[in-house]
Amino acid sequence: MSVQSIASPALATHTFLEHKSSSIYCEHLAAVRNLAGCNGRPEWTAAAAAAGGGRRRRQRQGRLGMIVRARGGGGQAAKPSPIFVLNEKPERKPLHQDMSGAGLQGEIDLGTFKVDPDHRSGYIALVGRPNVGKSTLLNQIIGQKLSIVTNKPQTTRHRILGICSTPEYQMILYDTPGVILKKLRKLDDMMMQNVRTATLNADCVLVVVDACHSPEQVMDMLEDGATTVTDRRPTLLVLNKKDLIKPGEIAKKKEWYQKHSGVDEVIAASAKQGTGVDEVKQWLLGHLPYGPAYYPKDIVSEHPERFFVAEIVREKIFLQYRQEIPYACQVNVVNYMERRLNKDFIEVEIIAEKESQKGVLIGKEGHALKLLSTAARLDIEDFVGKEVYLELKVKVKENWRENEELLDDYGYNGKIRT
Repeated sequence: MSVQSIASPALATHTFLEHKSSSIYCEHLAAVRNLAGCNGRPEWTAAAAAAGGGRRRRQRQGRLGMIVRARGGGGQAAKPSPIFVLNEKPERKPLHQDMSGAGLQGEIDLGTFKVDPDHRSGYIALVGRPNVGKSTLLNQIIGQKLSIVTNKPQTTRHRILGICSTPEYQMILYDTPGVILKKLRKLDDMMMQNVRTATLNADCVLVVVDACHSPEQVMDMLEDGATTVTDRRPTLLVLNKKDLIKPGEIAKKKEWYQKHSGVDEVIAASAKQGTGVDEVKQWLLGHLPYGPAYYPKDIVSEHPERFFVAEIVREKIFLQYRQEIPYACQVNVVNYMERRLNKDFIEVEIIAEKESQKGVLIGKEGHALKLLSTAARLDIEDFVGKEVYLELKVKVKENWRENEELLDDYGYNGKIRT
């Protein structure tokens, strides 16, 4: 039977019960729990678990902030949405200037609005080789899971914007794809261009290296011709995964990087365990410029909600499938309808490059796709704070990773359709 689409939770729930004791399902749950470092699924949002009812919905919209999502009224299809541009750094100006132009004068007393002269804010680019822990470090700094995390390299494809705010500061962090020297496809070229753009826009650069690997000249991977993208930018090197090697080895590698890397400071940390993260945050705070916040203080990302839904599905693909399959897949949310009296409807398409890959994604009698649908739906419901009806469809677009027009449409040019 050729199954091309699976709806969840109806069919997926049946699959959950049917496969609950299977080795495949147990292996999948074990992988998720190991990555989360806990006894349950990864916590996408702490607020979503604590909030309830209308308060949860308001927190969801405020938490993600600047979500431009077409809302389905009475089950109607969503209208075409605007474009969210990542390649442009917002103009630094006090928030009350934005508020005054947004018709909010009746809600906020702008006469009493003051900007703290000691307030710091700025952009920080996280760069490094694949699989060194950049996404885990971003999640630790933000305080909740934004970037997907797997044990496979090159999981991150887009720049993930995360915002860490307190009354005293606002850090805006870009989690970037892992730097690769050998670019095999057009997709690789566009991802590396995104790394460079993020670094050029940054006020500080945070280079992450794996403490388990031999020391390397990190500036080599940050150079573009004769120009180093970290010129005149404070640069911190984080020696990550220090929990995996002996303290004496950490000291030697830290000394080597201090002498030969050309960065301003070296800090050893374990992003997975959270050790050293506060020291990293304090260093970054001390090197951010003074100025007002770029974004409201109650949001943690400017990315649209459907972007994170697609990322959750893509994470589950990385966890469930092996070899080339995760890297050959693109995930798009093609329809997201919020329904007041029913479950939100989400339609997701998974793009593969070959018919054979499509067959692997679907599996015998559709079981693999059902398992994927269940795992993704559970985390999506944690993320949005309510039950959803998830429908997955698998399509084939040959060599999409070499098609610049498709890559632009999928947001690899830094413009994400919201």
